[in-house]
Amino acid sequence: MKKLTPLLLAAAALLLAAPPVPVVVKDAARTGLDPARLARIPARLRQFVDSGQAAGMVTLVARRGQVASLGAIGYTDFDSKTPIQTDAIFQLHSMTKPIVCMGVLQLAEEGKVALTDPVEKHLPEFRGLMVGGRPAADGSRTLVKPARPVTLRDLMTHTGGMMLNPPPGIGELHGALHKPLADVALIYSQQPLLFQPGTEWSYSNAGIAVLARIIEVHSSLPFEKYLEARIFKPLGMNDTFIFPPTATHHRMPVAYLLKDGKPVKYTMDPLGEGAMKFRVGARYSLPEGGLYSTAADLFRLYQAMLNKGQLDGQRILSPAAIEVMTANHTGSLKTSQPGAGWGLGNFVLTEPAAQLSLASLGSYGHGGRYGTFYLVDPAKQMISIFLIHREGGSAERQAFIEMAYASMVD
Repeated sequence: MKKLTPLLLAAAALLLAAPPVPVVVKDAARTGLDPARLARIPARLRQFVDSGQAAGMVTLVARRGQVASLGAIGYTDFDSKTPIQTDAIFQLHSMTKPIVCMGVLQLAEEGKVALTDPVEKHLPEFRGLMVGGRPAADGSRTLVKPARPVTLRDLMTHTGGMMLNPPPGIGELHGALHKPLADVALIYSQQPLLFQPGTEWSYSNAGIAVLARIIEVHSSLPFEKYLEARIFKPLGMNDTFIFPPTATHHRMPVAYLLKDGKPVKYTMDPLGEGAMKFRVGARYSLPEGGLYSTAADLFRLYQAMLNKGQLDGQRILSPAAIEVMTANHTGSLKTSQPGAGWGLGNFVLTEPAAQLSLASLGSYGHGGRYGTFYLVDPAKQMISIFLIHREGGSAERQAFIEMAYASMVD
């Protein structure tokens, strides 16, 4: 092997320094976003990288249908310090949930389901479902009949009373991904509800998985194939997958866990740096958090939502469906975010106390386990996307959101 000359060594050092990728602004007048203020975003986020708090991030800000800022800051991993690229593919985890609800809404538009339908109408195994309440200290429960059946809308709004994660019998599901979706739904049908349907709000991965199974039943397609055929391909989302092809694996940054203020490789999580990172050999499609995507693909999805269900002549939902999806369905029920209610698969800002920086009331979005996040603001026609592979902490995300809104000058 040839030795590197001093000139080449210097060039390599400059490459590894990975300065912030310049902000892309196509037409500042049209977006109403200040290029100089947008340019401060990668510089600020670079400080988190330089301090060792984060390896790398990709961000996107769009307004009025146009991407104004797309940045890649930092590295794919701390060891190689390979500069991260804007087309990096991230695990979205719970950002998958709103897309599952889109699929259910498509079925409703076709007359195959109604949001008020009992789940048992479409999955007979849910007949006889009981309410057991939250287990007592000794694990005991008193089972009673539900006042009414659990509906599809209950599952979409996390008000159905279904458990958060898989029960002990398949507690390893989220790491092993060893059961098909039909089997998982059957197991959930035998678990008692935590509360009477519609009376409380409790985040539920299980409920979203059940919705995905209903999609399979009515489409006669595997869940992942349905999303590909009905949402991703029509919108030109060519880098969005449940089971990512081998050729894309190199574009996925290393996953980290924030521990004592510093990121460490997430080797204890099979979905992080473990056996299931690329879903090789997986049987479970993980509807509650299985998607991989890029900032550019996600922009197309959220712009379609801002466009009332269509993009570039391709319609995935009606304006009425988008309106229902992004409305507050949980009223005064307490949710995970103070001042925010829950729509069909996403949070909705309902009170001034919940506004993120200058976000408008009615803005909606969702986060993911590894720190990913999106926020869509219909009033300001703005989309903010933040992608990172690190569980724990949200300082970078909050800084990004605040600076994105601060760049708006009209």
